[in-house]
Amino acid sequence: MDGTFDHVMIRVEDLEESLDWYQTHLNYEEKGRWEADTFTNVYLGPEELHEDGATLELTYNHGDHTYEVGDAWGHIAVRVPEDALQESYDQLMDEGVEDYRDPESCGNRYAFVKDPDGHEIEIVKRDYGAKWSIDHTMIRVEDADEALGYWTRKFEYTEQPAGRWEADTFSNYFMAPEDAPKEAMKLELTYNYDGREYTMGDGWGHLCVRVDDLDEAWDDLMTREAPDYRDPESCDHNYAFTKDQDGHEIELLVRE
Repeated sequence: MDGTFDHVMIRVEDLEESLDWYQTHLNYEEKGRWEADTFTNVYLGPEELHEDGATLELTYNHGDHTYEVGDAWGHIAVRVPEDALQESYDQLMDEGVEDYRDPESCGNRYAFVKDPDGHEIEIVKRDYGAKWSIDHTMIRVEDADEALGYWTRKFEYTEQPAGRWEADTFSNYFMAPEDAPKEAMKLELTYNYDGREYTMGDGWGHLCVRVDDLDEAWDDLMTREAPDYRDPESCDHNYAFTKDQDGHEIELLVRE
């Protein structure tokens, strides 16, 4: 199993508005599109996207739909150069992006904005990867031990170097395949110590993991007791879906 993240999917209520937002403010370009009878998928990323970098999938369901973001999903994080956090945030403000959490309020370590549908986007300082490329996706989990065990056993992920932050009220764990390049997207598991439960909502869709052989990867997941959600046969052997212990959907996809 390759295990590298291919993309993260979010649902949008107005495709043209969302495309304009990401193309204008994050300088994303269209990497691919799938037009179906009832929905449209558009894949976005920076021009100089690393071959193992993840794209953002915008899913637009035709017609009038509203979505609940929920709190089981946290944010995507995009990279800017180490010395360009304030400059990058100021640029977004000058372009009319709403001021949400500026660098000063975050100890000048990171910042946050929101897209037109309310999805949170963290801006992080990195000395690698194209500007605005996706660094990680954060999800909230109700049991840290279960979540770490899930990604370790099912997908053979490892905790990344310097990838743990244990604070007074929460912990963050960054997970990825052991040999994943640093430009690949990582998964941030956030565990709050107060025993809270989360609402999944439908504004977020799924994480997508690349596999070398779809049927073989699916068989491995079934042996490892992953949830049998949408098997390859039910998806015309184009992809498949499982879920983590909290219900976050995970797509399996062969990417040539």
